[in-house]
Amino acid sequence: MIKINLLENSKGKNKRGGSSGPSMPTMEMGDMGSPKLKILAVLVVAGLFNLSYWYRLDHQSKAIEAHMKVAEQRNRELADVKARFLERQTQANNYKRRVDVIDGLRANQNGPVNLMAMMGETINNTEAVWLSKMDDQGPSVNLEGTALSTDAVANLIANLQKTGYFKNVEIKETFQDEQIKDMQAFQFTLTCEKGKS
Repeated sequence: MIKINLLENSKGKNKRGGSSGPSMPTMEMGDMGSPKLKILAVLVVAGLFNLSYWYRLDHQSKAIEAHMKVAEQRNRELADVKARFLERQTQANNYKRRVDVIDGLRANQNGPVNLMAMMGETINNTEAVWLSKMDDQGPSVNLEGTALSTDAVANLIANLQKTGYFKNVEIKETFQDEQIKDMQAFQFTLTCEKGKS
């Protein structure tokens, strides 16, 4: 309860001096409530503050949960895309490997044909030489044949080196064939190391 005294002091004289002037109005504040009421008010304010803070945190939690669901859905979609990509990549690698095998087989198929054509042309251009056997062993070729002279064997070696197909041509052996009585004949064996082609 609040009391306001607007009346002058009823005693008439001031204790200090002789003048009596108007006195100032006074205001009395009544009892502001009991301590229990004050504690209750503080608890209500703190409770309201905690409730609003909890509401804000709950709202953020729900927003984060919604974002997580969207992110998980996107992750599942991307996982499907990645799986399809890896499957297609495997198919492409298998296809490329098959094409490479086919190309390699075609190249190897032409290799013996080219070797035979080159060898036939070289032997035909070398006089007095005949081949009886040719053995292709991958990095090298072994030749066996007959020549009418050792000079013909030397010419064959020079002609084989001129082709550029071989990087090294060596004679393994040569000997005179004594079974042929009518003329002089030499049996020879050559080893030809293939060059890079």
